[in-house]
Amino acid sequence: MDAYDDMIRHTATRHAPWFVVPADHKWYTRLVVASAIITTLENLALEFPTVPPAERARMAAARADLLREKR
Repeated sequence: MDAYDDMIRHTATRHAPWFVVPADHKWYTRLVVASAIITTLENLALEFPTVPPAERARMAAARADLLREKR
């Protein structure tokens, strides 16, 4: 148990934390994992990338080409 504790303590970082999840009951394990994922995603403060107008036009033209090719 000491080796396990040492491994968790020395390898978990702020950017790559370990989550110790109890596995006695599947429903509870899944709840804990889902909660950890949701909390982590919320804390990432993700945003959609900004795309310059010229790049948008280029992507729209490429999309139009692909749609024409499909027919």
